Amino acid sequence: MSTTEPFTIEQFYKFLTTNQLMAGKCTKCGKIHLPPRPLCNNCFSKEFIWTPITGKGRLLTYTTIQVAPEQFQALTPYAVGIVELEGGLKIPGIIQNITKEQLKIGMELTLDFGTHTSSQNWPIWHRYHFKP
Repeated sequence: MSTTEPFTIEQFYKFLTTNQLMAGKCTKCGKIHLPPRPLCNNCFSKEFIWTPITGKGRLLTYTTIQVAPEQFQALTPYAVGIVELEGGLKIPGIIQNITKEQLKIGMELTLDFGTHTSSQNWPIWHRYHFKP
């Protein structure tokens, strides 16, 4: 995919609003950065291309949140985990549509963008979550 969009966290979230999980791929060494950044921490290049990332992965670790920030209180208790996506990238996310008894390290999860409704102007921090 070729696009001239900047390699910033804001652009990462803008892609999420269109149900796309995108990462920055360094054109010099090939390292993929998720979330993206303007400087490769492997070879220090500033040359990137946007690359789509699959939303399939496995659960590495998780915790259950009992006391949440105000915007997440309606979800409590809820699980947050680190998911290793295909290709080795690791990202955090809320895990939904599952009971805490069903959560297992190593289980397969899929990224879900859900629905997004907000009257807030940019920046809109579109959320994603994982589900079995």
